[in-house]
Order: sequence, then structure tokens, then C-alpha cells
Amino acid sequence: MDLAALRTLHDQQLRLGARPDGPGARVERDGPVVRQTGPAHGWNGVLWSGLTPDDADAAIAAQIGHFRAAGRGFEWKLYSHDGPADLADRLLAAGFVPDARETVMVAEAAAVSAPVDLPEGVELHPVTDEEGVRMVVEVHDRAFGGDSSPIGRRLLDQLADAPDTVAAVVALAHGEPVSAARLELPRGSDFAGLYGGGTVAPWRGKGLYRALVAHRARIAAAHGHRYVQVDAADTSRPILARLGFAELTTTTPYTYEIE
Repeated sequence: MDLAALRTLHDQQLRLGARPDGPGARVERDGPVVRQTGPAHGWNGVLWSGLTPDDADAAIAAQIGHFRAAGRGFEWKLYSHDGPADLADRLLAAGFVPDARETVMVAEAAAVSAPVDLPEGVELHPVTDEEGVRMVVEVHDRAFGGDSSPIGRRLLDQLADAPDTVAAVVALAHGEPVSAARLELPRGSDFAGLYGGGTVAPWRGKGLYRALVAHRARIAAAHGHRYVQVDAADTSRPILARLGFAELTTTTPYTYEIE
């Protein structure tokens, strides 16, 4: 893969040309910034920026003002190739708080879709209704800690209003939900997005993460998406690399809470 060309395509399709990722969300361009404003349980933030040292501070202030007026805390997704070079420092000075850096990894969907043998007693089930979404939330809560109910509400909205843009799967071990993951299928994009991929502690290291990647890659390919991409934490990056994913860039979420 030509990673430089893929990074440009990724920026064009998923950032500059982003579409709303769920019901009640809107994407708009505000000068050198592309942002999404959504419901309280949805994702709110800056998707792309093309800033210079001369306009960066004003653009940051404008986005803070916009989301404050909307009553939404928001995230500025800062990619390592975004300018200006000191944009991270400018976000910090404006009151943003950085989260852990993630590595954007990409692979051709067909190349990572080979079925993986599951442990005895484990089956994959598509998520299509409220009970399935409840199991996704349960797994995420157990695997990652915290409250994953906003993810569940968003997933329910997507399944109801735009089921062709999302897929989710739960791994059941003798009927117990032990792993779950989601797949975003943006219309008109070459890229499908892998999200979640959480496995409860007793079932880690048994191939479930790999199985969910392959399962979602097959769905992505069937929907016409050539690539699958994931914002990978340090824990999943080595696994994805072994599966054939390449590192495209890095991204760090900077969050701003509205008081």
C-alpha cells in the first residue's frame, strides 16, 4: 500500500468529507475547520483543521464558542501531520486536556478477512436489536471500565435510523457475552472503521479479538469498502500489526469540557 496516498485519501474522505455519524448529528465547515455537532450522547468535535500560526488561536476560540453555545463538551482530534507544528501546545493553552495517543492503522479488508477458529463453545452473533446492544454495553463496561451506555444509545439510534451504516457483533461463550465490537460503514467511503473490540479479562488471549477483526473485515468488503481502519491503542497495535495492518499516522484526542 502507498501509505502517503492512503493518508491523503483518509483525510479527504473521513475528515474533510466526513458525513454525520448518526441521527441528530450534523457536519459543517467553519472556515479552516470541519466539525461535527451531535446529540449529548453522540460524538461532538473537530474532525479536520487546516490551520496556520496566524489563524490557529482564533479558530480554536471559535470552536470553543460554538460548542459552548450548543452546551456540548467536545473533542479535537489532533493528527500528527496536522499544522501548525505547535497546535498541541495551543490546544493545551486554551484549556484542552489530552487523552492517550492512538495509532491510525489500515489494511485492505480482503487481506484481513480470513476466518479465525473460535474456542469451543464460542459463537459470534450479529447485533440487531436492543438485547444485542445491551450485551455490547455489558462487555464494554467489563472490558474497559466506566459507563458505556452512551455507546449503546448511539448504536440503537444507528440501527433504527441508518442500519446500513453500522454493524456490531457479540461473541457468546456458552451464552455469556465475552467480547464485542462495532463497525462503521460510512456511505461513499473506501474506508470502514473498526471500533470497540473489547474482551472481558478471562477470555483474553484466546483469539477473540482477531476473530472480530476478521468478521468485521468481511462485512466491510461485502459493503464495498476496500479498507478497514482503526484508531489503535498500544495494547491492540501489536496484534493489528501481526494481522497485516500498517501504521498510517497517529491521533490524540484533546477534550474540552463545558462548565
